[in-house]
Amino acid sequence: MAEQPLRADARRNRDRILLAARDAFAEAGFAVPLDEIAARAGVGPGTVYRHFPTKEALFQAVIADRVAGLVAEARDRAGDPDAGAAFFAMLSRLGGEGAAKRDASEAMTVPGPVVAELHEAVGVLLRRAQAAGAVRAHITVEDLFALLKGLFTGMRDSDDPGRAGRLLAVVAAGLRPPH
Repeated sequence: MAEQPLRADARRNRDRILLAARDAFAEAGFAVPLDEIAARAGVGPGTVYRHFPTKEALFQAVIADRVAGLVAEARDRAGDPDAGAAFFAMLSRLGGEGAAKRDASEAMTVPGPVVAELHEAVGVLLRRAQAAGAVRAHITVEDLFALLKGLFTGMRDSDDPGRAGRLLAVVAAGLRPPH
């Protein structure tokens, strides 16, 4: 049976919930309470649960477009003839995402289909860069995202605007093979 389209008022509520959740997750990360999201959206918690049965479902809906954009970018870079430059450009893009949004670490690591696609697409870049000798051979995509998660945490623990760039430079240097 096909899913019924939402009534206009239900569609508006869903859109308001998504907008409020996007802002709340970006500001506070995944830990933001659902009651706060409901309040920001101007709806009750029950309305949030009618549209999104779990916090994880709401989070996945919020990050889907953003992470899909990162997946598309990684896939586009996979054809770059300079595999090392493509990988490090994507690393910089992911670092910028982490510096701008508090939910970036969760957006890139919370299990779900879109995150699996991101790991797969970045994994292609990583393996190409490794084959080109631009990245240490023993690094896995899981290692890379663990590093990024730690990097994002370190970025948001400071008001220093230069910290994100410095930390990303250290991670990038550590990923390069020793000379």
